[in-house]
Amino acid sequence: MPFALTTVATVDKLDFTLPQSLTVIGVCALTALISNMALAVFNDGVRPFLLDFVRGNTRRGEMTAVSFGLSAGFVFGLGAPMALSTGVLNPWLLFLPTDILGIFAPRRWLAPILGGAWGAVVVFGLSGANNAAHDLPVDFVTAMQEMATPILFLFLLFPVIAIASQFGRVRGAATFVVEIAFVVLSMKVWPEQFPGALAMAAGVLMLLGFALDKDLRDRRAAAVSPPAKPADAPGAARIPVRERPDGKPAADPVASLFGANAERLRRHLPWFALLGATLAAMVNLHVFGGGEATSFLVAKGDYGEAAQVDFYRAFGFLPLIATTALASGAFQIVGFSFVYPLAYLAPNVPVAAAGGAVLFTVEILALSYIGKGLALLPSIRDASDHLRNAIGKTLEIAILFGAIAAAAKMGGGLGITLVGGLYLLNESIGRPVVRLAAGPAAVVVAGIALNVLHWLDLFTPLKG
Repeated sequence: MPFALTTVATVDKLDFTLPQSLTVIGVCALTALISNMALAVFNDGVRPFLLDFVRGNTRRGEMTAVSFGLSAGFVFGLGAPMALSTGVLNPWLLFLPTDILGIFAPRRWLAPILGGAWGAVVVFGLSGANNAAHDLPVDFVTAMQEMATPILFLFLLFPVIAIASQFGRVRGAATFVVEIAFVVLSMKVWPEQFPGALAMAAGVLMLLGFALDKDLRDRRAAAVSPPAKPADAPGAARIPVRERPDGKPAADPVASLFGANAERLRRHLPWFALLGATLAAMVNLHVFGGGEATSFLVAKGDYGEAAQVDFYRAFGFLPLIATTALASGAFQIVGFSFVYPLAYLAPNVPVAAAGGAVLFTVEILALSYIGKGLALLPSIRDASDHLRNAIGKTLEIAILFGAIAAAAKMGGGLGITLVGGLYLLNESIGRPVVRLAAGPAAVVVAGIALNVLHWLDLFTPLKG
């Protein structure tokens, strides 16, 4: 049967084995501890504030408020609904709360206790909520699995959006044609495989190719251009150069800060190796998906396709993670997120754990070199920014389409009115729930409302 007809994941009751439960609890405890140490957080918006926190310029309560404000919508609007609909845990559900709890903990020993407690709530409490939701007259959790197809098949077009925004509509349209051709070819030749994997690979390679071509052309143009006017020539502006007392140029303060922060991370390398090992072990147990699309792929058991999707996605966030880590002295909890594809493909937990430890070690040691490399390749750096923005825009549309499909599944026209109306209301009152989370959150609220209407004998659940 073609992949397009089987994308909806089999309902999982979120019943974890003891090793899976203990691993999730252990990972949550460790990530909360590392957050408390201000070594890493998951929320990219929180990381820039950590430098002031480390220096004592920001109080713990203020930092906790920032983290909560930037994270709560994703936890309850995206993380929990995605876990309920796929039966697979995700980083928004696990790591955004451990960011908050780790920063909140006034004592270091308390952080892993709070983090572990959250992990226990997830593995035991979410299972009960999942089972209860499936017993309702209107099973909105099963209906949410309708989100799988729009997310998977629209997400693969994010390179098209990135190329169009950076290199123009002609190249964007050409990329669209190429990706659609790969989708059609994949469906015809490999019908059991996710057809978006090759299409995404082609799109990302085209984006990198366009960016490298631009950088090379700019370098050739700079090489043949006339030299700049000497600073001491008549009429030339003289740029002051700061000097030390011994007459030598003073060090660049930005470079000094980046170097000091990179050194801070290297001093804590054992913690990052342990973090990489435990993360990889949890992912290899197949209870965790690194993204919206990959959660559905992991739920289906398509680990090879999930590895490809998360591998391509990682390139969009690498420059952001690298630059904010060098500027703040705090890394991303999941590193550059290459730990996901590594762990999906590892043959067993010990191999995954060893690979994760080595990977995080390499990433920390290479951080300074990556920062320097990005400075030399401005178009590649810009391409990653466009890629990241394109991922966000694509997922906003895909999740909205999926939410409407889920609404129709559970409530027909009334379901669409409730979900669409809640989404539009959220937009009109200033978007208190971020767009990525607004659709799934609306499905949950609408599902509860439909059950209430059924108990009041005002709504009859749809058959099938």
